[in-house]
Amino acid sequence: MSARETILKRLRERADGPLSAPESDFAVATNRGWSVEERLARFERLISSVHGEVLHLERDDWTQGLAQLLADKGVRHLALGKEHPVAVDARRALADSGIEMVDVDRDIEAWQREQFEQVDAGLTSTRGGIAETGSLWLWPTSDEPRLISLVPSIHIAVLDADALEDTFFDVVEAHGWAERMPTNALLISGPSKTADIEQTLAYGVHGPRELVVLVRHAGAPAGEKA
Repeated sequence: MSARETILKRLRERADGPLSAPESDFAVATNRGWSVEERLARFERLISSVHGEVLHLERDDWTQGLAQLLADKGVRHLALGKEHPVAVDARRALADSGIEMVDVDRDIEAWQREQFEQVDAGLTSTRGGIAETGSLWLWPTSDEPRLISLVPSIHIAVLDADALEDTFFDVVEAHGWAERMPTNALLISGPSKTADIEQTLAYGVHGPRELVVLVRHAGAPAGEKA
């Protein structure tokens, strides 16, 4: 029996009975009632307020927008996975672009210097977004390790517009975090930032200096003709 199982066994066999969670009213943390358009507008306003950049693209040809973004940013070395559909589509679209696609499914000790010294940007998928706080949420995997969103100077995150939810509570409840939360979940609300003792805010000191969110829409982005 593991240490964890031993502790849980003791809790279950307490003399005064097993512990139970108290009844709680979570109404204050949910039930915002925002429409899809309101979620998108709030998300973009909040993440842009902390230097995040949002680009709206059609889902069927989003890689064209990615290629243009990489050209505009001067990205020559892009770190990305191999298995996730976002990475698969990106690799296919950029195959003849001249951009070196850096494999990330390696032991960090084997390419640590390369990651810190040569990689210009990291591309990741996202599991969704939170409108109330202007945040992205990611579950890193061996195919998309957390370092590609935390180390390169530019983090490019792909978000499906219909994966936005109102609040953090809605995300936790809808996706069953209590039963199957990973050991490492990331909430990202802008590029890296810190403040000195005088509370002067600086960006990109301990991580990405730029965050670009590519919002993919099933049809033409809001405000554009299909």
